[in-house]
Amino acid sequence: MVQTLEAHHRGWWIVSHEQKLWLPAGELPHGEAGNFDLVGQPAQIIGEWQGESVWLVRQQRSNEMGSVRLLIDQDTVLFQLAGRGVQLAEFYRSHQFCGYCGHTMHPSKTEWAMLCDQCRERYYPQIAPCIIVAIRRDDSLLLAQHTRHRNGVYTVLAGFVEVGETLEQAVAREVMEESGIKIKNLRYVTSQPWPFPQSLMTAFMAEYESGEIVIDTKELIDAGWYRYDDLPLLPPPGTVARRLIEDTVAMCRAESE
Repeated sequence: MVQTLEAHHRGWWIVSHEQKLWLPAGELPHGEAGNFDLVGQPAQIIGEWQGESVWLVRQQRSNEMGSVRLLIDQDTVLFQLAGRGVQLAEFYRSHQFCGYCGHTMHPSKTEWAMLCDQCRERYYPQIAPCIIVAIRRDDSLLLAQHTRHRNGVYTVLAGFVEVGETLEQAVAREVMEESGIKIKNLRYVTSQPWPFPQSLMTAFMAEYESGEIVIDTKELIDAGWYRYDDLPLLPPPGTVARRLIEDTVAMCRAESE
């Protein structure tokens, strides 16, 4: 429920606008609303961290606005709450008017939704399911440099799930489209909310079955098999991609001993 902030309101402050966060001194603000010029602003509690409320305030600040990626190496729960706040702020901003009748909408008081005052249509935040998969061949991993990563990082393959497709079908299709190989023994590992912009990553591990690497140059710059003890620059800790790589490395190392 939306509340009007008073000076004594306290907690962690997700001040967000257009998929950006207010990060004074590079950190999420923490303390009383009066210390951050938030008194009188509409806000809502979207979670709890370290025993205190996490508030969402939809507001543009003139400076120190940054990406939620800057919090990726923080506590996992904090990163996920920050991602939730950014996604909700963008959802509310982009659903001020009904897509069916064009009339003004307002936030629901009981759930994360927008309600149309005219036709009573109800909208919820949309989440795009994605797959991400670590592929192993003997003591090596398939790693690739994506066209959207110009920092030299090599990572596992990933992609969006298409309409009418299972997660398993999406893995097989994405791997074939991006690398030209077939996989087998697919197994689910974990999932991770990923607010770039509104995704849910479903992580898998698989084994190489057949084929030679032929990359999709629209998606990848390079791809190859890398021995577990001789890896290129990897994604940062805290990402599901890094976990998949580390889990695969651990399996390879255990079998080599």
